[in-house]
Amino acid sequence: MEDDIYCRCLPQTPNADPKSQTPNAEPPTEDDIYCRCLSRTLCHTATPVTVGFYAPCGHRLESLLAKVTAFMREEMAQREAAELRRGQRRPRSPHGWGLLEALWLLAFYEPVVTEGHLRRKNLEFIFIRFSAWEFAGCDKLWAGLVTTLCHHVRQHFGALPLSVFHVLGSRPRFASGFSQREWILKKGTCLRLWGLLLVLAVGIAILLVALLVPGIKDHHALKVVGSAVASLSGSSLVLGALSILKNFLVSEKKKIERLTNSDRFAGQLGFMSKIREEVEVLVDYLAFMEVFERRRLRVVMEITSLDLCYPEKVAGVFNAMATLLSDANAPFIFLLAVDPSVIVPCLEQTGCMKGLADNGYLYPTAPSTLPFSIPEMGARSPACAAWPPPYQTREDLMYRIIATNVAKTPRRRLRRLRRGRAAPSWKEADSEAVAWIHEAFRCLHDASDVLSRYLPENGANVRRIVNTIPITLRLLLHRAAGAGTVAELSPRAAAAWVVLADRWPCRLSWTLQCLEDAGQGHAAAAEHSGRSLWSVFQEHAGELSALRQPLGKVLSLDADPELFQAFLARDFPFRAGEARQLLGVTVNLDHSIRQQMGLLRAMARLGRAAPVSRGVQCVPHGAR
Repeated sequence: MEDDIYCRCLPQTPNADPKSQTPNAEPPTEDDIYCRCLSRTLCHTATPVTVGFYAPCGHRLESLLAKVTAFMREEMAQREAAELRRGQRRPRSPHGWGLLEALWLLAFYEPVVTEGHLRRKNLEFIFIRFSAWEFAGCDKLWAGLVTTLCHHVRQHFGALPLSVFHVLGSRPRFASGFSQREWILKKGTCLRLWGLLLVLAVGIAILLVALLVPGIKDHHALKVVGSAVASLSGSSLVLGALSILKNFLVSEKKKIERLTNSDRFAGQLGFMSKIREEVEVLVDYLAFMEVFERRRLRVVMEITSLDLCYPEKVAGVFNAMATLLSDANAPFIFLLAVDPSVIVPCLEQTGCMKGLADNGYLYPTAPSTLPFSIPEMGARSPACAAWPPPYQTREDLMYRIIATNVAKTPRRRLRRLRRGRAAPSWKEADSEAVAWIHEAFRCLHDASDVLSRYLPENGANVRRIVNTIPITLRLLLHRAAGAGTVAELSPRAAAAWVVLADRWPCRLSWTLQCLEDAGQGHAAAAEHSGRSLWSVFQEHAGELSALRQPLGKVLSLDADPELFQAFLARDFPFRAGEARQLLGVTVNLDHSIRQQMGLLRAMARLGRAAPVSRGVQCVPHGAR
């Protein structure tokens, strides 16, 4: 399936509120390219997903988050317009007159997920910003994450629909066959309701007859029967109304706060199960509202300011994320905005690292299914002087769909770019990314391709690789289009680079740092561009071995060293020039590791130069 062509708006200023931003005519920066590619990938990635948004803290981090939010809102609006152009029914909102319709469907109908609903491409993102600093004073920081999520979802849709869903709502079920009915009458609920109303009417009638009809007033037994029947049936209806009123007055946020404030209950094993039950109800409610609103819903949770909190509380936030991600159907997108150089030492000071070899690099990457590390770069590339033409969104890049449709991959444009006839425009680069991504995934699926042999056995690592390849290829093509050149690397080489960064982050970072130190200046960079990465690593392997103690935790992240040698020396002999081109699009490599290595190399060189400086004797000026 292919998406329609949408007219692209320009990026929005990052310092303004994303809701009130308007497009400007400024050319895109490199940060715009990174954030746009990430936002478009998140529109296609299966949820739940956790994005390890690794970037230096401060103003730039806030700016990057604002850009990602703006581009996702832009994508949301244009998808909505495209669905209307295709003749789809207009989406509904649980506000105004739509509230009455939502309450009616909540009470008497069961939602059904049909094939037509699965084909809908319009999205609605619910953006929630969680600043850990605002909850740093409380004892249970992780509870603030859950309560913030519940509060904003309740505020977005309204308190009344969620309260009714707690009592009468039901989770959508999948349609059988090719049925397109999205709503099925709850026959059991209707029969019970009509039965209660009928019994209530009969009880009231008996009571009225016993009270008003002459000659029967003296029959006390008839009065007792009428009163009992009316009170029992009426009490059932009143209890249902009281349950709705209770959920309306006592929000999910207040329920969780009561649980966390109870010392008697907090120590019991069922505490987290109660929290999980509240989250499951919230997930079911979001699934119901997807069918009602005729669009797909995604809750984007931006988590910031973790570096300002105590280490134990930071670990609690990661535990809360694991609780929210436990449901495979949860429509959550977590943007974990952290600076690894700050958060890793913070985590290593806690007692939560047991079982992870006290390695702080393993803890934040464990829940991350899409690492996105933005390297340091200039404010604006001179090549990005012209704004790109309209975009075309790509196909749904879910892993299974790609696996079953690799035979349909378009190859003609791919061969044209490889011949290097002309530099692609931004529009061509965006549409060409579909073929490149298919080609890269074909290499991963092909058992005869040597690249498939280097895939890790861990399913979480495989998912990170699969999620990272689309962003890497898009960045590669867009940066080439912005520079007015053709991407010389093949999709297979880019996919191999993603695998290399995921499996051997320490050795790759060390090689890149040594290459950077040796290639200071344009002349030196041109001189070393033809060297293989394996030769660079071999040349400085002894220095890495000497630093194995301070880099021990980073070295433990790497896979088999012999496979690393086979990868670079035989199967994928990347050159220094290719590495420099790929470094700018490497988002699944923690760049703080390379910065730490650069500092250690500089300190080691100072240590070797110190004895020489102490042996130098000062010569008097007159003796010269």
